[in-house]
Amino acid sequence: MPIAAIRYDIKAGFEQEIADIFTDYRRPSSPSVRDEGGAEVARIIGTAVFLKEDTMVRFIEFEGDIASVARYMAGQPGVREFERKIKPYLSRPRDTDTPEGFVRTFTASVMRCVSHLGQTRLSTAG
Repeated sequence: MPIAAIRYDIKAGFEQEIADIFTDYRRPSSPSVRDEGGAEVARIIGTAVFLKEDTMVRFIEFEGDIASVARYMAGQPGVREFERKIKPYLSRPRDTDTPEGFVRTFTASVMRCVSHLGQTRLSTAG
């Protein structure tokens, strides 16, 4: 499954304040990403956030199209609230006030994957 890494440039020294923002984070309403017709076009499997000094990286494991995931995330109330709360701690502003700005910023912030190794699950049926 693909994993996207989204980088945030943050001000050093605010790790705890940023971590505190996640204590009230509201997850997306559903892991299923649907198009205008209601067909599932992507699925969010999981997310993780890592923080160190002046860098924060959000990892999103997903199935489907990352552009659809970005559009879906742009409309989620919890994501919009998070983006609003993180603004004072950013060292480089992010244009996330509108869905179009969010998608542009999301796309520009995706880090290049240079390696993705995983293990194959073994079946225990027998």
